[in-house]
Amino acid sequence: MAESTIWWVLAGGAIAVELLTGTFYLLMLSMGLMAGALAAHAGATLTVQLVVAAVVGGGFIVAWRARRLKAAPGLPAGANQDANLDVGETVQVDTWAADGTGTVKYRGANWSVSLVAGASPTPGAHRIVEVVGSRLVVRKL
Repeated sequence: MAESTIWWVLAGGAIAVELLTGTFYLLMLSMGLMAGALAAHAGATLTVQLVVAAVVGGGFIVAWRARRLKAAPGLPAGANQDANLDVGETVQVDTWAADGTGTVKYRGANWSVSLVAGASPTPGAHRIVEVVGSRLVVRKL
């Protein structure tokens, strides 16, 4: 069996395991294995193939890790509109309790509401900014 074939089989195996486990780093390692296969096709020695595979695979992992560290952290799920479709919707708050909480009818059920920090409890339309358990955190429109 040719050396390049072994590299391609290893790359395919790494991709298959990545698809089963969802470990994105295996995809980066498979890129290194594919680079080793291309080096074998180019006629490089086994030592050069191993170095190319290690440098490319390791380089992709380091680059991906650096990119993830530079990215801003996402919103928590309760405040992320992509994860929670209630965020951004409006509710009508008629009365507020002395502790800054209230109750609203939303989606056919009664929900407890509280204000974002620093807001004053005034009746009227409010926008949902976060869902914490069964409590809606709202901001005045």
